[in-house]
Amino acid sequence: MVAVGTGALLGLTAVPAMAAEVSYTTHCVPPAGIPPVDGTTKVAVTAPATAKVGDTVDVVWKFVQAASKNPDIIDLPANSVQPSGTLKVSGAQSGDLAMTGPRENPAIPKGGAMVLADMKGSLKLTAPGEVKLTPDAYVVNAMGTNTECAPTQAVAQAATITVTGGSSDSPSPSGSSSPSPSPSLSPSPSPSVSQSPSPSPSPSVTGSPEPTDFTGKVVEVPYTCQSPLGEKKATSPVQINATKSGGSYALTVQFKKSVMNSPADIPAGSVKPSMEVKLGGADTGTVHVEGPLNSAPIKTNDPIEIPDLKGTYKPGATGESTLAPGVLLIEALGTKTTCTPDQSLVSLTLKTQEQEGGASGGTSTGGGSAAGGTGTSGGLADTGAENHGGLKALGLVAGTAILLGGAVFTFLPKRRTR
Repeated sequence: MVAVGTGALLGLTAVPAMAAEVSYTTHCVPPAGIPPVDGTTKVAVTAPATAKVGDTVDVVWKFVQAASKNPDIIDLPANSVQPSGTLKVSGAQSGDLAMTGPRENPAIPKGGAMVLADMKGSLKLTAPGEVKLTPDAYVVNAMGTNTECAPTQAVAQAATITVTGGSSDSPSPSGSSSPSPSPSLSPSPSPSVSQSPSPSPSPSVTGSPEPTDFTGKVVEVPYTCQSPLGEKKATSPVQINATKSGGSYALTVQFKKSVMNSPADIPAGSVKPSMEVKLGGADTGTVHVEGPLNSAPIKTNDPIEIPDLKGTYKPGATGESTLAPGVLLIEALGTKTTCTPDQSLVSLTLKTQEQEGGASGGTSTGGGSAAGGTGTSGGLADTGAENHGGLKALGLVAGTAILLGGAVFTFLPKRRTR
């Protein structure tokens, strides 16, 4: 079994090796609405040529060429694309080696070649002999959407490590045991994509790198909205993403594929959305997230772009904590529209560690009142109002109306959404 170690070489006495490049046909499945792509992936894998049993070695996957290009939809801004993938390990030991790259890329225009950062992983050598490394499936996460790519042919090995010596840490010559289990690595007989680019953090061997970016799933949230025009019901797709910093998480809530037009000219600084993200599982309470005011005037019949909603989640419990879209509030020209989910749908699950002053809840803490969205309980309301762009949420919920002074926003019906 392969074990993931740190990104540094631990006790390594290895001879460096040059990168070996392999090329293979690949089938890529972009987000819904974009047709699949068949292309060629070219990868160079770098690993030490020789090492000893018990060593932990760095392995680097360099994309010489990605199989798919940026679709002709939007320009991708710098540092908006993150790759992750799997190297097949065979020979003296076997398993899957998880590879992850940083979210670092130049700006990529519509139709341009995908420029992906190098991916890295660390491999614990557990048995003498030849350890072979072969590229397998990978995922490209671009601003919250995934393109999953898998080989459509047998792939040649890209690197071989000659492992010598023996170690009490590796009693089995098959390499099937390791000092401690690593949930991120498991044998997989097929080239299918079986891992998320942004998995929830999980226990691993001491010193193993923990992921920092977590991508939630898109959930179709049914809302009941109370507006100055009365009660309206509608459904909207919502996604919650998180980036870990220390013990806390920076949250981003995105509304997708819903468009509303303005029936009148609306001045800048007139519309502001916010939400109380609902916590569940080990933790309870809410996290306040909000977006900035509209920075530019909105002309009649122009779509109203709802920016990403942002805030900070400080866990109040240890365990698996869930995050679900909660109550949505739209404030505009002195009026308020409140949309309450008819059911709680989890978008993101995180393995959290209790933080001092964090959200209340979790049986291990002895309870406490639920944290509200105003920031008065547990320091949950550290929000950011900047708009980082991205895949903009162009609306909220189809069929809902908002009264803005003398004007009425009417959301387009579902058949006209994109």
